[in-house]
Amino acid sequence: MDSSVSSQRPKSRPKSSQAIFAKIFHWINLISLSLMISSGLQIYNSNPVFGGRAGWQFPSIFLLGGWLAGGRHWHFAAMWLFAINLLFYGTYIFITRRWKHRFLSSSDISAIQKSQNIKRKTYAWHKLAYTAIIPILLLPLLSGLGMYKPAQLHWIVDFFGSWQALRVVHFIFVPTVIIFAVIHSLLSLKVGGSRLIKSIFL
Repeated sequence: MDSSVSSQRPKSRPKSSQAIFAKIFHWINLISLSLMISSGLQIYNSNPVFGGRAGWQFPSIFLLGGWLAGGRHWHFAAMWLFAINLLFYGTYIFITRRWKHRFLSSSDISAIQKSQNIKRKTYAWHKLAYTAIIPILLLPLLSGLGMYKPAQLHWIVDFFGSWQALRVVHFIFVPTVIIFAVIHSLLSLKVGGSRLIKSIFL
């Protein structure tokens, strides 16, 4: 074969790849969050935060559990899966020191404020979103524990100000995590294209 012809062939772009633990973490997160959101909406419909039982109801297609107790059982089961998954992945990124490449640094803040390099700025925003997910994921766990054991963990209820405020904060997690997922996906597309998104789950 003519070497000049082979040299003119376009080189294949390297495939994006993710560590197996990152794939497992994302899959378990996706499953557990879906279960928690759908069962949480079932709990909301059975005892709404806003407007009492006569308040606005979510369509049954989005619900899991069938009734209040069923929704609670699914919700707590998924919560343990979600919490253990976060614990194991947090330990993993700490031991492997992947946090140095994932979380926001002072140079990233500077890039967001001053950099003229679009790719560098996009990457910095991506790391900001990755860092912001920590309180976003931990807040529903904290508020959920306060709702589950208000007498034993009364300091959590006191931290949020009142029982009603605690429930509102816990419920607001649903639109917050959905908005974050959309932003996280869009930034991932800008940083690594569709190959990066596929590499996270495949």
